[in-house]
Amino acid sequence: MMKHLWLLFAQIVTGLLAILFILGTFKPQWLDGSPFKNFGDSISTITLKESNIDPSTPNPGSHHDAVKTSMPAVVNIFISKNNSNKKSKSRALPPQHPQIPNPEDFNPNLGSGVIVSTEGLILTNEHVIEGADVIEVAFADGRKTTATLIGSDPDTDLAVLRVQIPNLPKPITFGKIESVKVGDVVLAIGNPFGVGQTVTSGIVSALGRDHLGINTFENFIQTDAAINPGNSGGALVDTRGHLIGINTAIYSRSGGSMGIGFAIPVNTARDVMESIIKNGSVVRGWIGVEPMNISAEMADTLKISAEGVLINGTLKGGPADKAGIQPGDVLKTVNNKPVNNITQLLKQISEVPPGDKIKTTINRKGKNLEIEIQVGKRPGPKKR
Repeated sequence: MMKHLWLLFAQIVTGLLAILFILGTFKPQWLDGSPFKNFGDSISTITLKESNIDPSTPNPGSHHDAVKTSMPAVVNIFISKNNSNKKSKSRALPPQHPQIPNPEDFNPNLGSGVIVSTEGLILTNEHVIEGADVIEVAFADGRKTTATLIGSDPDTDLAVLRVQIPNLPKPITFGKIESVKVGDVVLAIGNPFGVGQTVTSGIVSALGRDHLGINTFENFIQTDAAINPGNSGGALVDTRGHLIGINTAIYSRSGGSMGIGFAIPVNTARDVMESIIKNGSVVRGWIGVEPMNISAEMADTLKISAEGVLINGTLKGGPADKAGIQPGDVLKTVNNKPVNNITQLLKQISEVPPGDKIKTTINRKGKNLEIEIQVGKRPGPKKR
């Protein structure tokens, strides 16, 4: 019975559909009043709900004001190298800036910089301008000019340029590194891949990153704000638009951002800049030793203290050698401050003015000794 009813229903539906198809094909006007009529033919007006918010009102959570404040101070930097044998240094933990082919055998490079003073001083990375014969700066308003290199510091990968141009854009405001906390929202501004000024956002992922093998002196801000080739030397700013770091390097397997970028803290950048302006270079203390970090296995094998840094060698005639430091000594403290690794040792010594004396505690064959060293001036890095 049910099978008969289902068959009958299917036949009726099929017949009705066939009738509608024939009418729609040969007599469509007969269907004008039917529910199958195209509804769009009867609509004369469309009612849409539009926002009544004032366009000048910032969107909730927007960082437009911070960008508006800081972006004019960020510049694009292009360099030319007349000698095609000069090669750019990589900075991705490190790929860094791609080289752009040029038919005239120049090696243009690109990066970013930050205007930091009304005198036209610009902070950038040393690797951005390394080996440059011509440095060109492009401003956010479209103007371009050449820049003069005031000085650079390869040990921290910082350089100071100067431009002289009328109506210089307003310099960026320096933030305070003490106010920067892990989890803070930050913005990276620069010239990635040469496409023009770009802003990316993220958070402070970590502070005080070192042992990365990028620079001699490391104390990086780590961020997940996208930093790509060309961003080097650009600004890392907080949500007030204040400078908190100079974007420097990325961890990447592809050459693009993987969410791990590093910036030099603003206090380090400021100290280096002021030293370059005052002295022409950064003056640091130095004692002439070859230090090694001590692992637990090394301490057990050599039967030495695991607290401190192993002196693997001394420069003959250097400050440590003159003071009586010997290979095999374990340097434990500098001016009563503990030394746990090479980074701490370099930092503590570098902060002492050349000519000053420091008190060190060393362990030699199981005995602690107090040795005074007159600090020398750290030699400049070798030309690369």
